[in-house]
Amino acid sequence: DKLQDLLELLPEHDLPEDLKSKHCKRCVVVGSGGILHGSELGHLLNQFDIVIRLNDAPVQGYTDHVGNKTTIRMTYPEGAPLSEHEYPPESLFVAVLFKSVDFNWLQAMVKNETL
Repeated sequence: DKLQDLLELLPEHDLPEDLKSKHCKRCVVVGSGGILHGSELGHLLNQFDIVIRLNDAPVQGYTDHVGNKTTIRMTYPEGAPLSEHEYPPESLFVAVLFKSVDFNWLQAMVKNETL
């Protein structure tokens, strides 16, 4: 019931047109474990058609190693950026809801409530 109530609050949206039109020939998933630090692979990662970043690992200040392209950012709510300036307008943010508190977070965000 809680999930159904939450889904009714959400506007129906599809993927952004620019993302729907992309043909994903080469995609890469970049984690947040720090394994790329010192790799200097940023230029290579930026060449992928789609760059999916997990969690809220920093990009700024590490672009030589992790690149600066982000097509999709996926994270649990507790890893969501706190500032609207941390959401690049050209990328899609995907909240991964897993725990019941994650659904509470989403409801608070949609209703503009304090959590």
